[in-house]
Amino acid sequence: MRRDLRPLLPLAVAFLGVAVSPAAAAQSPAAPPTTSQPTASTPPVTPAPAEPGPTEPGPEDSSVPVEPRPESVPATAAGPAPTAEKPPEAPVPEPKPAKPSSRGPHPHDPNSPPGLADGFHFGSYGRVIAGGDAGGRAGRNGDIVARGSRLDEANYAELELRREDYWKSTGAYTRIVATTAFANPIFHYNGQFAASLAIRNLYLEVRNAGVKGLSFWAGSRMYRGDDIYLLDFWPLDNLNTIGGGVGYTFKTGTELKFHAGLNQPTDPYYRQTILRPPAYNQFGAAEVAILDRQKLVSSVKLTHVWPVGESGGVKGILYGELHYVPEGQREVESKVYENVPKDKGFVGGAQVGAFTGKRSTYVNLTARFASGLAAYGELNAPRQLRPDRLTTGAYELLVTLSGNWERGPFGLLMGSYYRQFRNASRSLDWDDLNEGIVIARPQVWFAKIAGVALEASYQAQQRGVATEAEPNLFKPVFAQMGRFGLIPFITPGGPGAFQRPHIRLIYLLTVRDAAARSFYPAEDVFARRGIDHFIGVGAEWWFGSTSYFR
Repeated sequence: MRRDLRPLLPLAVAFLGVAVSPAAAAQSPAAPPTTSQPTASTPPVTPAPAEPGPTEPGPEDSSVPVEPRPESVPATAAGPAPTAEKPPEAPVPEPKPAKPSSRGPHPHDPNSPPGLADGFHFGSYGRVIAGGDAGGRAGRNGDIVARGSRLDEANYAELELRREDYWKSTGAYTRIVATTAFANPIFHYNGQFAASLAIRNLYLEVRNAGVKGLSFWAGSRMYRGDDIYLLDFWPLDNLNTIGGGVGYTFKTGTELKFHAGLNQPTDPYYRQTILRPPAYNQFGAAEVAILDRQKLVSSVKLTHVWPVGESGGVKGILYGELHYVPEGQREVESKVYENVPKDKGFVGGAQVGAFTGKRSTYVNLTARFASGLAAYGELNAPRQLRPDRLTTGAYELLVTLSGNWERGPFGLLMGSYYRQFRNASRSLDWDDLNEGIVIARPQVWFAKIAGVALEASYQAQQRGVATEAEPNLFKPVFAQMGRFGLIPFITPGGPGAFQRPHIRLIYLLTVRDAAARSFYPAEDVFARRGIDHFIGVGAEWWFGSTSYFR
């Protein structure tokens, strides 16, 4: 049967036109350059120049840097500048500037936060470890102090999404941050679709809010400063708060920050609920909060940096906190109530440090004293109170020294602290302790992509323990242990103590004395073993996360 090809005629003509047009264009003379005028709907975008110095990391930008032009000279596409030997035949008209948009990159503002660019950005921190002891048992943290070696820490990861904008109409910058954290268990280990989730950041920050250097933030935030990496520890300021804050950065290198927030840990000290009959004798029972009080935590931080040389400096910090909980009422038996008194506490601390700006070499000395309610921490409920149910007399003293040194292929990370804690009870008990640790990690890098590290730590802890026969007599227990680690690793980002990501093998030897073994139940393997081994493989990474830069 003969097919009718007439419906295909338009397609054939169109195909012929597409095929012929490139050849015709190649034979025709080149068109003269034209000047395109930007419009308000499509403003020209010029990437901001990077600012040097040890500032917070910004999102990666694959675009080619563009030299910023003065705002008074608009960018054109008119071609090369005319020469004196051959003046242009006709002047090229200057394009009409685009109408300013309410939002967009602003490359000419020297107060622009480093690395800030419009749009969405992603950051993350994570560590994943698979390992166990020499007998095949599951691995677990083997430190006896509150902050010990992080080589056998549990799996943990944070995923952060943030939005950053520059608002040209006001000159302000905004950052919206949402960080979700994941902890054990992991599906591939126990086969269960269950995970421990937490919201670690959920806040909005505004910088240059009407005044250069002025900032505000509100929401839920990890609010902290410098850490001791080897101990996974922020010794001076480490608050998990929901509230708000204000800060101002002076041109002299001084920064002042104030914050206040509320929390209510899950504990009868803060909240007590009981069941009561519903209104109008409805069926069932209604939950009523008899005691329902929140704790107010506020902080103030003053930081100043004295520059030394081209990239070094000395940094000093003064820090303080105020903790307050209002009074309330609690039911002790059916329809019998007692008053719960208000309470308070404070923190005072300071830090002094020096840095070179080369290969992350620095040293920090920190001292911190907490009293009353603040001695128990911001997310803990106080225990062992005075007879009047107050925390007066409780205190925590903390002194830390940490640093890092790098030269050529060698590096040395160090950390240490001494901590003394006493609760409000006048008599010594299990919670009253003195503890400390000294830890060092020398390391060497090979061919920029691999390295090996050794880690050694000494830990000691003394606890006051009451005897059953005579509760007024105490026999403090002094425990000691040593840990030694061997960590070969792959570092695709190159050498550096804080360069990540890492893939590593881990061997950790632990030696406990009899007193350290007595801290565990008799059936626990840590109570029976004087020497313990941990063998594992792990990965660690961090990039672009506001949790680790401020």
